[in-house]
Amino acid sequence: MDKNEFKKIRSRLDKTQKQMAQLLGVSIKAVHSYEQGWRTIPPAVERQIFFLLSRINPDLKKAKNCWQINNCRPAIKKACPAWEFKAGKHCWFINGTYCNGNVHKKWEDKMKLCRTCDVFKQIIDI
Repeated sequence: MDKNEFKKIRSRLDKTQKQMAQLLGVSIKAVHSYEQGWRTIPPAVERQIFFLLSRINPDLKKAKNCWQINNCRPAIKKACPAWEFKAGKHCWFINGTYCNGNVHKKWEDKMKLCRTCDVFKQIIDI
């Protein structure tokens, strides 16, 4: 996530920098630094931002689960944490999910794929 995306999402959430800092559990100085591009946005903060953004999406109930969109085989579904925790609309939030038949160990690698995925796009409209 870059500074422009961070600012855009903060605006969509209709939060001040101070409110955003409180929501994310970071200092207001950290929020300033993210928005100025002086500091990279940590994976835990990015994850929290996307989660908050997903919660204001009025179309969440209409969204399809990842295993439906990706036509996952039963063996893949059974091994996937998204299926186990019934989080098919929030698979991008959970590490260790099977995406395109692979498990991505690092958040950054997972998010590269998630940003191109219809599951993520239907929930996180940025």
